Formats: sequence, C-alpha cells, structure tokens
Amino acid sequence: MTALADALAALDLAPALQTPLEEFVRLFHKWNRRINLSAARTESELYDHVGDCLHLVPHLHAAVATWRAQPAPVLDVGAGGGLPSIVIAICLPSVRVIALEPVHKKHAFLRTAARELALSNFEPLAERLEDHARNDYAAAASRATLDLRDWLRLGARHVQPGGIVFGFEAIPRDDLPPRTERHPYQYLGRSRAIVSFRPDADSAAPPI
Repeated sequence: MTALADALAALDLAPALQTPLEEFVRLFHKWNRRINLSAARTESELYDHVGDCLHLVPHLHAAVATWRAQPAPVLDVGAGGGLPSIVIAICLPSVRVIALEPVHKKHAFLRTAARELALSNFEPLAERLEDHARNDYAAAASRATLDLRDWLRLGARHVQPGGIVFGFEAIPRDDLPPRTERHPYQYLGRSRAIVSFRPDADSAAPPI
C-alpha cells in the first residue's frame, strides 16, 4: 500500500478516494513548478500535506452530517492551493465548500482544480475574510493561515448557531477559547491535533 492508501485506511475513509486525491496532487505539483502555491516542492511532500488534511475529514463529516440544510455549507479561509478545502470537497461530496483565497494566482489554480477534478461542490472566491459577509456556515476551517486562537474567534463570526470552527494545532496551546476541544493524532512521527470550537449563540463574535 502507498502512504496515501495507508492514511485513508487508518481514518476509515473509502479506498476509492485515492485516485481523485492523486489527480489533485499531480495537478498541484504541475502548477507549483510555475507559481508558488506551497513550499512543498515534491509530490512526496504534497502527499504528506494531503495526509495531514485527511485527519480533519472524519470530524467535519460527523459535525455536519445531520445539519439542518443539506448540502451543509463549509468555509475554508486562506485556501491557498486547496489544503484542506479541495481535500474536503473530494472526500465529502455531500457538503458545499466555499474557499476564500485573495491571491489571484492561487485563486486561478483553485478554479482550474474545480474544473479539471469535476468538483461541483467546490466554489473558490477571490475574497479576504474581512470582506466576506456570509455568516451562515455549518462549519469553518483554516490551516496554517492565521494564528490559531485568532482564527477560532474569527471563524466563529461566520458560522450559524450550532456551527463549528476547526483548526490545526501543531504545538499545544493554553490560550484557546473556552469550549475548544482537541482531537490529537500522530502523523509522520509528530504529535498534532485537530481543534474544534463550538461558540454559543451569545458569543458568536467574541472579541479578539
């Protein structure tokens, strides 16, 4: 088995996801040689990033599976080259992923990926979070774009009551908002965690 197949199996995700994820990596690598989508320069490094993003998928699926309106809207902020937004869209075709990426060359890649990978549930927008007025998401996620504490509080402004905000924690933090939960995992010999934050209806826009 490949490392990607191993990661899918470990997370109880469908083996059939391997093919579209490989297509995504090949397309990413092709564009990354011409424009700076990521510091990852090889396909092997890109697979490492995809494998890391996969750890969010089971938590996100559980959080939105019974959302009151389907497909559940999911926001990714600072989408870059689609990590994790394209991974989410591939793995969870039942959700609607909105990916914010204001850098135009990266946004162009996301548009190309949506077309070439036939991701009808994926919509990239060339917007900054501060200009994005929508606040009715079931879930919001961001990876390595904003400070984790700031992101959880900012993301809370864009989810409906009952919604959830996800982030990736590389180093344990003791300054995260109350009600933040950690979902630790080991990947490539490192301890990491998916963190989730469910703001109360009364605290959907707490101060930073």
